[in-house]
Amino acid sequence: MTSEAVLWTSGIMAFLHHLAAFTLTGVIIYEHITFRKDLSLAEARRIQIMDILYGVSAGVLVVVGLLRVFYFEKGAAFYAQNWFFWTKMLGFVLAGAFSIYPTIRFLSWRKFTTRNQVPEISDAEVARIKLILRLETLAIAIIIFSAAMMARGVGMM
Repeated sequence: MTSEAVLWTSGIMAFLHHLAAFTLTGVIIYEHITFRKDLSLAEARRIQIMDILYGVSAGVLVVVGLLRVFYFEKGAAFYAQNWFFWTKMLGFVLAGAFSIYPTIRFLSWRKFTTRNQVPEISDAEVARIKLILRLETLAIAIIIFSAAMMARGVGMM
């Protein structure tokens, strides 16, 4: 590959990585703002669709992120020696783990939404999912901060 082709490919990978990250962040914010006890049928369906988008963007983020670590940018050795990189990875794992419960709940709404019924959501369920969405948002903030530090070479071991 020519050096110009490498630059273009690296730039496209960075674009895809950022697009997936911003999409994932936007979805979490949307879910947090929209989710409540008395959802309309349309809102429940939109949350389900947005949660699928969350999963797709997380998958793209992982694949493109791994490609960037191993084939583009500074190389795996650089990232492996940076504790902000590992903090970023921990944040991503935490955000992913936190997302499991809401995703399972949103998927369980299909039995209602396919029959044009609004899902029944208890107050306790609202509180639990809202807390989890806030924790996901915190994990994403940790990821963003760590990425900014890591990109500047801060945190080298």
